[in-house]
Amino acid sequence: MATIIDGKKISKSVRDEIRETTLRMKNERGIVPGLAVVLVGDDPASKIYVRGKKNACDEVGFLSKEFKLPGDTSEAELLDIIDGLNRDSEIHGFLVQLPVPKHIRVDAIIEAIDPKKDVDGFHPYNVGRLFSGNPYHRSCTPAGILELLDRYGIEIEGKEAVIVGRSILVGKPLALMLLERNATVTLCHTRTRNLSEVTKRAEILVAAAGNAEMIKADMVKDGAVVIDVGTNRLENGKLLGDVAFSEVSERVSYITPVPGGVGPMTIAMLLNNTLNASRI
Repeated sequence: MATIIDGKKISKSVRDEIRETTLRMKNERGIVPGLAVVLVGDDPASKIYVRGKKNACDEVGFLSKEFKLPGDTSEAELLDIIDGLNRDSEIHGFLVQLPVPKHIRVDAIIEAIDPKKDVDGFHPYNVGRLFSGNPYHRSCTPAGILELLDRYGIEIEGKEAVIVGRSILVGKPLALMLLERNATVTLCHTRTRNLSEVTKRAEILVAAAGNAEMIKADMVKDGAVVIDVGTNRLENGKLLGDVAFSEVSERVSYITPVPGGVGPMTIAMLLNNTLNASRI
């Protein structure tokens, strides 16, 4: 039976460390990291995420600001708020919660954020600089995955890593981060031929395709490390990952659960990026 990688436990450790550093910075330098979140519209999931980020800021002692805007807010109005946050000396990092209403161009919004304050790591500057290994901030979910591997003492260098999913949020940036750590990386997707033959080579397998329980036991290598990024909500409300947990966990050495694996690390790394932004 696999060792369960406990994202809740590791996330708490990261937040505890951030809280201690924040208190020290406040006492020694008078600096309090500040994070702002902009929410446009009333998407229920987005409201939950924003509330979670506010609670996380309170927990670690950050200054936090929220901007809750109606769904008919114009792109120009949103850009004005972003401009103000770029110039706000109390705010070291901020994000616009996605998705935004369809009349607002996502690219225009992300590109308007100061890359130094882009704690989501989505700005083209930070994405581009990831190729050279030197962005201001790395995408939170991929960074959280590496943090989990490191905290569990799982070696990355020299390992064959396979990622199923090529999104700009997880798959692509994670591939670059694993390459930076000297893994041999294969990036797969829905059109990959003979997918199971590729996944069975993986010593580290990351499932991030958004397809409930697509990774079965016969698709993994004995003793592999399996990271499940999937969050698939069924009609009955149950949350499933991209990995068939009960059968895969019998074959592998380490595995993340859903929920409670990668998910908690995303906000933890957002806080870490904000802490780093306060030092720039």
